[in-house]
Amino acid sequence: MDRNPLRLRRLRAADLERKPASIPDPVTADRAAAIVADVRERGEAALLGYARELDGLGEGPLYLGPRDFRKALDALPRDSRELLERAGARIGAFAKAQAASLSALEVPVPGGFAGHEVLPVETAGCYAPGGRYPLPSSVLMTALTAKAAGVGTVWTASPRPARETLAACAVAGADGLLAAGGAQAIAALAYGAGPVPPCARVVGPGNRWVAAAKRLVAGDTVIESVAGPSELLVLADDGADPEIAAADLLAQAEHDPDAVPVLACRTEAFAARVEEALERRLADLPTGEVARRALDNGGVLVDPDLKTLVRAADAFAPEHLEILCEEPEALARKIRNAGAVFLGAGTAEVLGDYGTGPNHVLPTGAHARLAGGLSALSFLRVRTWIRIDDPADASELYRDAAAFARMEGLEAHARAGEVRGRRPVDSGRKAPAGA
Repeated sequence: MDRNPLRLRRLRAADLERKPASIPDPVTADRAAAIVADVRERGEAALLGYARELDGLGEGPLYLGPRDFRKALDALPRDSRELLERAGARIGAFAKAQAASLSALEVPVPGGFAGHEVLPVETAGCYAPGGRYPLPSSVLMTALTAKAAGVGTVWTASPRPARETLAACAVAGADGLLAAGGAQAIAALAYGAGPVPPCARVVGPGNRWVAAAKRLVAGDTVIESVAGPSELLVLADDGADPEIAAADLLAQAEHDPDAVPVLACRTEAFAARVEEALERRLADLPTGEVARRALDNGGVLVDPDLKTLVRAADAFAPEHLEILCEEPEALARKIRNAGAVFLGAGTAEVLGDYGTGPNHVLPTGAHARLAGGLSALSFLRVRTWIRIDDPADASELYRDAAAFARMEGLEAHARAGEVRGRRPVDSGRKAPAGA
């Protein structure tokens, strides 16, 4: 069937100004809320019912474990197995370096010391989409990052898990996989079901059902952000290669019909060259129908003023920001709101998707204004401590604490501080041997 020439929707700068989305569409929100509440109330029985009804579980197992993962990894062709292992090594190395960047702290205070220690959470639930495409990369990005941060128990969830997904669980060191998706999987990870424990962190990308469920459980667990559907804004000047811009826009568009690919450029001539490149590339793209639908969600902003394009990109706060301009680093410093930034023509966005190191689980829907992407830090807690070794030297601290307490009308607080200033206090530290 003949098609009209592809033409992206023309956008104004004001069209890219948006607030972080607070709720999904009402139908999705209501249905997701009912599923989450049911799984929370009835646990495994409800989960199994939804997995069969919505995920096509059939008679296969609902839960899989390390033996299943190892078997899948061993069954992969050698090149596929080594690919997973290479990507996993890079992701793990980056995550361990991130975790090490947040270190223990000790500073002196009158009479003693104060500080913090960095502790991983005990459990994490990691979602990997599996409906339209198997995404073993998301298993590595989530479960492997959690393990690199020191999380003890890590469960993954993915509907109809492919062999590659199970193999990725082996590389990541996951403790289990729930063969379910959508809101029912998020609820199970948050509240527990069967062998799945309630998880202190629930993370991972997904469709609108996953995003809606993550918002619902956020009061009972910690989510990294609302991650999905995918977004990309390509900021390009006339010196950019339109083929590269088109290729990267399609790479995001093929994710999901709800994906949002946007081009921001300075001239209609460049926009037209990108549209021609898109049309050529769509002709033989196996995922072309999905990509065409997603292109309708985005569009192109044309403005000769680069400052206007930069402001619009910042207002859009995209999940992925790709800068195909001269001096991309200088422009990136002017754009504060983006989940991940890709600098220059040599830096394809797919390098972020597939294991260069930084995580591909990123905030969408303008949530880049509120949060960063998933990282090893997402699975860590900072616990502070105070130790007073010499209460006499801490007299000023006690006096100030008492004064503050009385300022706030809390007399017992004041007296709890003062009692230490009036009597000897055993700090609990033993004198060194031979002292």
